[in-house]
Amino acid sequence: MNELSRPVWPAYPLSVLVAGLGHCYLGRWKRGGIWFLCYGLALVFLSARTVSGALSLEEPFVVTALQFDAVSYTDVAVPLTILLVCLLDVYLIGLAERTTLPPAGADDRRSNSS
Repeated sequence: MNELSRPVWPAYPLSVLVAGLGHCYLGRWKRGGIWFLCYGLALVFLSARTVSGALSLEEPFVVTALQFDAVSYTDVAVPLTILLVCLLDVYLIGLAERTTLPPAGADDRRSNSS
């Protein structure tokens, strides 16, 4: 599948799991790497969680962040903000790709007079 025919919707849950993964799915490797780097640095320096704990599939960071009694707000504020802004960025990329693609069959339209 090439990048133009690839559906955009799988990028949303991928971005919720790990920041930057949705960008990589859409073929934006450099942008995805930058988002992942920001997410990793926020987890290492601004959060009490470790990077390995944030990337675990059993209990993703988003699920842990939503359990308000388990963690304090200051531990999850910056990493969760990075995830949300990353998700917004993936949405805007998908929106831009949808609006720049020509409608299907636009070249096949011809008037009756020709």
